[in-house]
Amino acid sequence: MPAENIPVAGNLDDDDYPAYTMGRAADVLGITPAFLRAVGETGLITPRRSEGGHRRYSRRQLRIAARARELVDQGTPIEAACRIVSLEDQLDDALRLNRDMRRRLDGHDPDT
Repeated sequence: MPAENIPVAGNLDDDDYPAYTMGRAADVLGITPAFLRAVGETGLITPRRSEGGHRRYSRRQLRIAARARELVDQGTPIEAACRIVSLEDQLDDALRLNRDMRRRLDGHDPDT
């Protein structure tokens, strides 16, 4: 469903709701739209598109882009920064899964 047709009610707390236009996202982060396009070209984030084809970003995507910007500001090339952010995200997922599995194996999870 295009971002323009997604009901707003109930989405205000949704980190994945594409609420930000490219210009607004760039303003919020203090970056240029070109940086957002470059991050998108690496595949780190994929903005949703409105019916008119305009990019729309979620808060989660803004946090990811901000982390990439931190690394670029420290001198990391953008492609490497995006790869680092992607790997950090994968590591967080793996650690969370590991914790969940340990809880289940230790009998601390009431769902087992």
